[in-house]
Amino acid sequence: MRSAMQRAFILLFCFAVLGVAQQQPANQSQQDVEKIFIRRVRLPVTVLDKKGQPVAGLKQTDFIVLEDKQPQQIESFAENSESVPLYIAVLLDTSASTAGKLKFEQEAALNFIYTIARPRRDKVAFGTFDDEVRLLQDFTDRYNLVDKAIRSIKKPGTQTSLYDAVWQFCNEKMRSVPGRRVIVIVTDGDDTYSRATLRDAIDIAQRTETLVFAISTKAGFSGTVPGVEAGTVADKGDRDLEKLCEETGGRAFFTGDMLALERSFARIARELRSQYIITYRPSNDRYDGSFRRIEVKLVNGRDGMRVRTRRGYMAVADNVAAQ
Repeated sequence: MRSAMQRAFILLFCFAVLGVAQQQPANQSQQDVEKIFIRRVRLPVTVLDKKGQPVAGLKQTDFIVLEDKQPQQIESFAENSESVPLYIAVLLDTSASTAGKLKFEQEAALNFIYTIARPRRDKVAFGTFDDEVRLLQDFTDRYNLVDKAIRSIKKPGTQTSLYDAVWQFCNEKMRSVPGRRVIVIVTDGDDTYSRATLRDAIDIAQRTETLVFAISTKAGFSGTVPGVEAGTVADKGDRDLEKLCEETGGRAFFTGDMLALERSFARIARELRSQYIITYRPSNDRYDGSFRRIEVKLVNGRDGMRVRTRRGYMAVADNVAAQ
């Protein structure tokens, strides 16, 4: 008959063998199983009527989504996006040419924030760009901190690194936040210093599902700063700024009239509150690096209604927080 000590030793040995046997398959499976990313495309969609007013009350069956002209099956649809918080990053141009317009640009940025952002629900960050891109206030719902950061700008730089600013904020800030993402650019000039290109800026904004709005102060304001006629798209820089916004689902404003800007901000606020969120899984799920063109249409055209959303994305593996 085995002693109590022998029986205890045998039991310990059996438990040790069982533990190793249980660990080996788990370790083996971790080595053998390849991670598979299943792409989902989320589209904030704005629908406007003939008068430019947001259209509410549409259903999933009213929409058709095309990717590279191929119909896509909608997986999820949200009619009211108001409950989803906004994360708004305001980027202020502080290059040398803004010296005479800095106060106007600061007021425009603040007006946008206080018109669009909802206290205790939406979060705002603030940064500047000239020779460098700087984050002066991280995301917060304490707008007095953002106000303080915006008013703290005193001395402009020299160059304009606009595309670097969009790229850096999208890559470092926007991809990880859980709500709807908006970047607002306040600038008076063309990009002169970025390593990133216009295409790079559009690509990263599309991949991080970020809407880009721009306020151009190139036209001057109240007759005190010379410039082109307000409201016009005058040159390649203006067209590039407009392209950056339209390709991501946002809009560009070319005006120096603060009252006109405030009316536009109020309209954008209404649009953001009435957006539809459409999610689909692409029928072409390969990560081949190609550009995928997106179109969102309304069934039967809906008599002059216009649909605004981002126009595509690059098919590359990327990690973006769910909205």
